[in-house]
Amino acid sequence: MPGDTTFHDTAGGGAGRRALILVENLSVPFDRRVWQECATLRDAGWEVHVICPRGTKRDTEPEAVIDGIRIHRYPLRAATGGPAGYPREYGSALWHTVRLARKVGPVDVVHACNPPDLLFLPARWLKRRGARFVFDQHDLVPELYLSRFDRGKDLLYRAVCALERATYRAADVVLATNESYKDVAVRRGGRRPEDVFVVRSAPDTDRFHPVPPEPELKRGKPHLLCYLGVMGPQDGVDYALRALAKLRDEMGRTDWHAVFVGGGDTFDAMVELSRRLGLAGQVQFTGRVPDADLVRYLSTADVCLSPTRAIRSTTSPP
Repeated sequence: MPGDTTFHDTAGGGAGRRALILVENLSVPFDRRVWQECATLRDAGWEVHVICPRGTKRDTEPEAVIDGIRIHRYPLRAATGGPAGYPREYGSALWHTVRLARKVGPVDVVHACNPPDLLFLPARWLKRRGARFVFDQHDLVPELYLSRFDRGKDLLYRAVCALERATYRAADVVLATNESYKDVAVRRGGRRPEDVFVVRSAPDTDRFHPVPPEPELKRGKPHLLCYLGVMGPQDGVDYALRALAKLRDEMGRTDWHAVFVGGGDTFDAMVELSRRLGLAGQVQFTGRVPDADLVRYLSTADVCLSPTRAIRSTTSPP
């Protein structure tokens, strides 16, 4: 592992060492970033355990060993609606995480992935038992809160910021998904640059490579537009749909078919919005699809869509 010399391993140097990876918002191996990290540790000789929630349609077994990685899963009912539903979700997740961590036993490294910024609590408990703590920052939770709930910098927002600071303080090493997140960890989190490492997410090039385009996916149109990703309140899929309506209504362009690949909290709402905008005949929602189908869509697409929702900066203390 990077950083402090106690993390340093050469190839195969992790033999006999144990890592525990904590995830709350996705099941594993569905979370591909986490799964790649698991495989990398395993290949370096580590014994790898994962604690995560069960999936709804896949990853449903309470315990599984896949490719030598042992996964411990717990039941979790995701919060719906406003912030009020999250204490129950997160409280349940923390209880199960601690319960399963006791079952796993002593580890050398605990690797906690956000959101939420609450997994530092079981991580600190494991640190007192000799583990080192790696914080894998998948999302900036304060920005996520502002985007998802549009409540401004209220008391809950300040609590979210405090939890982020506590997570940064507790971590021995921080992993960031890009340079912008690393900058936040240094400026907002007070971490030394040498303790923050950028580990980018990337597809497995052995499985993801171009295939011949399939014109039938365009549904008789000259151009295929493709969105791939999560559909949450912060992801701007509504912006993409309204932009497509303007493309058709104000610019007179009907020579396209659009496909939205992925799922999330706002999936049903986005399907309904497309109907209200009169786009149902030109916009297709697939939900989550197998990797082979994903490659087919991307290989056929003429334009890929990457909407984003503007988020107010939170780099200064609240």
